[in-house]
Amino acid sequence: MRGIAVAAIALTSVLSMAACAKDNGGTGTGSTNNASGGCKLAEKPAAATATSGTTATGEKVDGSALKVGLAYDIGGRGDASFNDSAAAGLDKAKADLGIKEVKELTAAPNEAEDAKQTRLRQLASEGYSPIIGVGFAYAESLKVVAPEFPNVKFAIVDGVVEGAANVTPLVFAEEQGSFLAGVIAAYQSKTCHVGFVGGVKIPLIGKFDAGFEQGAKTAAPDIKIEKKYLTPAGDFTGFQDPTKGQEAAKGQIDAGADVLYHAAGASGKGVFSAAKAANVKAIGVDSDQYNQATVAESKDVIISSMLKRVDVAVYDFVKAVAKNDLATLPKVFDLKVDGVGYATSGGKIDNDLKAVLEGYKAQIIEGKIKVSDKPTS
Repeated sequence: MRGIAVAAIALTSVLSMAACAKDNGGTGTGSTNNASGGCKLAEKPAAATATSGTTATGEKVDGSALKVGLAYDIGGRGDASFNDSAAAGLDKAKADLGIKEVKELTAAPNEAEDAKQTRLRQLASEGYSPIIGVGFAYAESLKVVAPEFPNVKFAIVDGVVEGAANVTPLVFAEEQGSFLAGVIAAYQSKTCHVGFVGGVKIPLIGKFDAGFEQGAKTAAPDIKIEKKYLTPAGDFTGFQDPTKGQEAAKGQIDAGADVLYHAAGASGKGVFSAAKAANVKAIGVDSDQYNQATVAESKDVIISSMLKRVDVAVYDFVKAVAKNDLATLPKVFDLKVDGVGYATSGGKIDNDLKAVLEGYKAQIIEGKIKVSDKPTS
């Protein structure tokens, strides 16, 4: 009897370790179930044959003659998200291209449209060129200001200004990067129940929502997804209200979600705080938020971030201006040009999950998976 008991204990141990292996992403083929009631996962994608995306060259460009102006969206430098990514691109341009003179100005929440125009005019009047408006909110102002300064090179992140030859659009395939965030959430969830927190209910944030939902459901068709937008269209405080972010995240956690993805700017700090308090997982956005000092107290629950490479776009635009060759810029910063992606800081994305992500990434680049930019609800 003692021998049977020992054998039973040993068998239980083996089964327990097998369950843990599956909980960490598993290594088997076909569909699998995570431990602790996790998702029934779809067939894994074929392995990527090679890494996709662009590789930076060692080309030396002199930008020392440029005066670069950056007009931030609300939150500015230090928002641990969208604006900080733009700031990182500017910092890299200063270091690599020898730029000596920059000026940074920041929008206020719900400011009047003429405040944006004044900000752009100030930079242009003081001789700054190029000038980058960080955020679609600058589109209407650039329609007015750019024609007043035809010799100034402007760019806008997340926007297009039709008919303005001196305004370069820097736009992204956020839905593609968010698809991969959805896959991560599906593989990491133990309840097969995840959540999305959007800052403001506008088409741009809808792209994050749409990609996340499609990715999660592609990886785990039966997954349940909570959604919450902090403010309606027109009220941009949703990007700068950590308290609202925390309340929304807590509501989703209370409903059963154990992996939360946010596209809410500085409000994402509240999402991380709620995740940490409940000991669940979170996925950041725009920048590699695991390494952001302003959310360092929550870094242990940040399993990844959807990288929207505003830093790359800002840097590439400034470099192209320095070279006087804007034709080198991509029309869209997507997965193919590493304009979006996912972070692996913190070691939460193991090699098995990375192989799955790279497989889905390859299918998106090859056009085998079409990612929608509009949410289903």
